[in-house]
Amino acid sequence: MLSPKKTKYRKQFKGRIHGVAKGGFSLNFGSHGLKSVEPERITARQIEAARRAITRQMKRQGRVWIRIFPDVPVSDKPAEVRMGKGKGAIEYWAARVAPGRIMFEVDGVADDIAREALRLGAAKLPVKTRIVTRITAVAEAAQ
Repeated sequence: MLSPKKTKYRKQFKGRIHGVAKGGFSLNFGSHGLKSVEPERITARQIEAARRAITRQMKRQGRVWIRIFPDVPVSDKPAEVRMGKGKGAIEYWAARVAPGRIMFEVDGVADDIAREALRLGAAKLPVKTRIVTRITAVAEAAQ
């Protein structure tokens, strides 16, 4: 699973995801992409589950790019622990995803296979998504 090798600080504030993505909103590598429609934190486990679903559907042909990285440490306290005694230990890593962010890109497979693979990958994620292609990405940029 994805996680940072080293961070400046061990723990972070929760924060909020405001507005739309200010970067990573257009296809840069593949011909098809999976774009987020709503803001959410996506865990490293969810990213890995989606990646496995996509590569399995593509029968390990073509190429998959993961455009998000889980760099936010999420802490949690154990069950039935009293209040106080500091912040809990880091439980998992998450990526903040704003609306409009491209999360996955694929290339090197037929159009129908790419769409089905991204649809199966989207089922593993907690956000509403859209499948974008080179043609729709150019049309959106023109508007």
